[in-house]
Amino acid sequence: MKRNLVLPVTSLLAILLASFHLVDDIVYGSEKGVVSNLLIVAILAVWLYGTLMLPAGRVGHIIMLIGSVLGLTIFWVHLNGTGGLAGIEIAKLSGAFFFVWTLLALAVVSLLSLALSAHGLWSLLRSKAL
Repeated sequence: MKRNLVLPVTSLLAILLASFHLVDDIVYGSEKGVVSNLLIVAILAVWLYGTLMLPAGRVGHIIMLIGSVLGLTIFWVHLNGTGGLAGIEIAKLSGAFFFVWTLLALAVVSLLSLALSAHGLWSLLRSKAL
């Protein structure tokens, strides 16, 4: 796989996993399916736009870097028990495996995407300085 293709692919995968996780949060009741989720949808849309339309530029790398941090933030919030499902025993939920797997996969892919976008941004900045 080409090096400049890996970042957009990992970013797209993180967007997909983040949207799956949002759906799980709504289904299990920790997020209400209300208008406030439009902000989350807007963030995902900007992240998707930066990934698909601006993958080689500085702005695209910054958008993907911020999106990766947001993906890791989702994991961190649930890891700390402040993610809305703290009072619910996850093991008793019907889709517990998918919920936890999505959360872990989102963390791994977001961390990889963060490293790739930081490296790509650093390379872009260094090439402009030379």
